[in-house]
Amino acid sequence: MKPIITLLFIATLLSSCHHKKYNEDSFAIVDEEMPPITRQEMTNPPPPPLAPIANKTVIKKKIIKDGRIGIEVLELEKTKSNIDSLVSKYSGYYANEKLNNTNWETSYNLKIRIPSIYFERIIADIEIGSGEIKYKEIDARDVTDQFIDLETRLTNKRHYLKKYKDLLIKAKTVKDILEIEENIRGIEEEIESTTGRLKYLSDLVSYSTLDLNISKLKEYKYQPQKQDDFFKRLKYALSKGWFGFVDFIVFMVKIWPFWIIVTLIIYGWKKYRKRKRNKK
Repeated sequence: MKPIITLLFIATLLSSCHHKKYNEDSFAIVDEEMPPITRQEMTNPPPPPLAPIANKTVIKKKIIKDGRIGIEVLELEKTKSNIDSLVSKYSGYYANEKLNNTNWETSYNLKIRIPSIYFERIIADIEIGSGEIKYKEIDARDVTDQFIDLETRLTNKRHYLKKYKDLLIKAKTVKDILEIEENIRGIEEEIESTTGRLKYLSDLVSYSTLDLNISKLKEYKYQPQKQDDFFKRLKYALSKGWFGFVDFIVFMVKIWPFWIIVTLIIYGWKKYRKRKRNKK
């Protein structure tokens, strides 16, 4: 009986050791996969994750586009008709149109205002057409800072205007009313000026300007200068000669004080020489 109890005790002891080892191995695996939670973390849980940063507002660029193009063509009127079609197609208009006709060339100077979204397209279509490009210049100016500055000023001035109008309602003396009204008048003028400047810049941004010159050279032809017949020229020469003679007489009379001085000098010189001879 005693040996059986001893064997049971030994078996129980081995089972306990094996179970303890298994638990230790299990915790070792857990240790490798997940860090243990400390008492401090249980009392003070970590803060929630930060919210994603919102995207900043993208400021739309304000670009003023201008261009100058000169083209020499063989068929001027046909090219002008094609330009008219392109301007109409892209909802543009002529700000100025000028025709020059000289002895050596005929040309059109066209100032085209075109929506800025079609600026590159109309230039590409013009370049595709027949003709030789003599010069081309494209400018792009960024006026975004000017827009932001003017809009900020306008907002501030409107804010001040509202403040002054509130003060005007509360004013009691005539002096205060006049001073506030004068300030209101100045601010309103500044608002109108700033608004006008914004509209002007907006127009330049919305509509681009293209100065287009299309020209056609002419064949050189000698044209002799026309002259009057012989008798007309002779009559003209006689009249010019007579007028020249009269002008000369008038000029000689005009300098009569000079002749008096010259006469006195000559008379004095002769008298001096006469006295010198008498002394000898």
